[in-house]
Parts: sequence; structure tokens; C-alpha cells
Amino acid sequence: MLITDQQFASVRGTILDANPDMDETMAGRIVDEGLKFVAACATSPNLGLAPSQIVDEGWHALILHTAMYAELCERLGGGFVHHYPGYDPTNYDPPILDRTRESIAALGWEADPELWGPPADETLVSVAARCQHAPECTIRPMPKPEPPVA
Repeated sequence: MLITDQQFASVRGTILDANPDMDETMAGRIVDEGLKFVAACATSPNLGLAPSQIVDEGWHALILHTAMYAELCERLGGGFVHHYPGYDPTNYDPPILDRTRESIAALGWEADPELWGPPADETLVSVAARCQHAPECTIRPMPKPEPPVA
């Protein structure tokens, strides 16, 4: 488990607060996928990964828990996974999502196929997140700064 049950419940609550019509089970699935996404980014820093719009909602909720999120990124060992927001639904790029799902699978998890669809696919669930990450804003962890060379 990447975070404690208490932390998970808190992040799920953040999603529910932002999406009052969502049920608790769906919010939990979104947290799970957000965690998988952050782990994939932290462990595959040079692949240029991105979340689906629905998974981005989970990532947003994780980021709002700043201390927990920073500790999670540190524990994953790949550096802090920064968020670069942007929204343009025409930026939808299926190969980036395929690469992200493959990175998740390489960690031994299965990406929830229902939550990794195209942007604005609100037939499953409507989310508050309105980011759509494209090749120009793919997510890469920022490594720890190197000490200055004397």
C-alpha cells in the first residue's frame, strides 16, 4: 500500500468534496489510479507520462495533501512529481495513455480500463478536473538538485 488507510480516506474525501454527485466507491477507484500514476511517473521519469482526465482528479486530490504527497514522492525514489496544468481537449494523445498504462503494468498493477478513457468522457463519471496533459506538458519528476561543485 502506497499510503495509509487514513490518508486514503482523506484523499477520497477530497474527491467527494469536489464531486458531490460521485459515490464513494468511484472516488476510491480514482484515488487508486492516481496513486498508480504517481508511482509510474516517479519510477519512469523519462517516459513522458500523463493521466486521463478522470485519473487527473485523483492526482489533484493527492497533491492537495501536500505533506503526504511530498513524502510519497520521496519514498517512491524518483523525485517530486510536479503538476503542470493545462486544458485543451484536442491534446488527447492515446499513445501517452498507453505508455502510462504500460508503466503501471510494469510495476505489477493493472490500470483500471474504465478510468483511462478520452477527455470529457463523462458517461462514466463527471469530474471537476479540467486538465488535459499533452506532449508539450507531459509529466516528469524533478530530480533532487545536485550540490554545487566546488
